[in-house]
Amino acid sequence: MGKVLGICISEKRGTQKHEVQEANIVEGWGIEGDAHGGNWHRQISLLSFEKIEAFRAKGADVDFGAFGENLIVEGYDLRTLPLGSKFRIGDALLELTQIGKECHSHCEIFKKMGECIMPREGVFTKVLHGGHIQPGDEVELILPEE
Repeated sequence: MGKVLGICISEKRGTQKHEVQEANIVEGWGIEGDAHGGNWHRQISLLSFEKIEAFRAKGADVDFGAFGENLIVEGYDLRTLPLGSKFRIGDALLELTQIGKECHSHCEIFKKMGECIMPREGVFTKVLHGGHIQPGDEVELILPEE
């Protein structure tokens, strides 16, 4: 079992995400109030806490949300999971749709550190079922059937 350690949103695209204490996950949309929600395959982004910690160990001073991630999840190496994997967080159900993304322009983290982990470590999901979540909630991984 994994765990949600942080939830981050941004009200406008192109601005850094900030932590919130709870969130409503909206089916077919994403996180209520997050500018990246919508009718597409990248409604909610996830990043492994362990990968953030490894990046911090290299000297990066980064807060949750600095990479543009919505959910910081402990306990899973997210990029190694197959597409179609599902994450149950309370009543919410998310489906893994994309691993990594192209970095459109080098972000502030890349300019300072020479690399950014979101393009290779971040994963994206669509919302199959909504629900209310908060840090500390358990994350159940459901692997796709072979």
